[in-house]
Amino acid sequence: MNLYGYVRVSSIDQNEARQIIAMNKNGVLAKNIYIDKQSGKDFERPQYKKLMRKLKNGDVLYILSIDRLGRNYQEIQNEWRVLTKEKKVDICVIDMPILDTRTYKDLLGTFISDLVLQILSFVSESERTNIKKRQKEGIDAAKLRGVKFGRPIKKLPNNFYMLLKYWKKKQISLKTLLNHLDMSEATFYRRLKEIKMIEKNE
Repeated sequence: MNLYGYVRVSSIDQNEARQIIAMNKNGVLAKNIYIDKQSGKDFERPQYKKLMRKLKNGDVLYILSIDRLGRNYQEIQNEWRVLTKEKKVDICVIDMPILDTRTYKDLLGTFISDLVLQILSFVSESERTNIKKRQKEGIDAAKLRGVKFGRPIKKLPNNFYMLLKYWKKKQISLKTLLNHLDMSEATFYRRLKEIKMIEKNE
């Protein structure tokens, strides 16, 4: 039997120290702790996949809380089933002792554990949905107040249209045009596309 730990934070700048400390307190060796720094919307995570290949019958997997495993209600349910039923791995959710499959092996214990898991998974996904909804509402409200999102469009050089006219008439080369405008080729064509879109919508 081996002890493993799975740690997940949503972004690179978030600190995983609290989760690692919890693993260490439960006897999980540093070499057996797998860390992903990305969203929990699905299970397409490199370290989680690596961990799944390592886990064997009788091993114990520690996670600090159910939302560290994932945030998608249905996928958490399915992953829990794969781990406990197919791989026959025990799971211990440190922050929720009732979700420790080593303790509740009888029918009632399994029922309680499954019920708690369903509730927590549902709450976790609902929270994620509500956050996204609030973010959208905040952005919509800001737009109504005239707040602009994204990088401001850089003002075109004063000689842009004159040089563009010469270029279209093949009186100057693209290289000469770009040198005078101090633009890269990609930027030039992007700005040209923006101008065409504006003219089309006017």
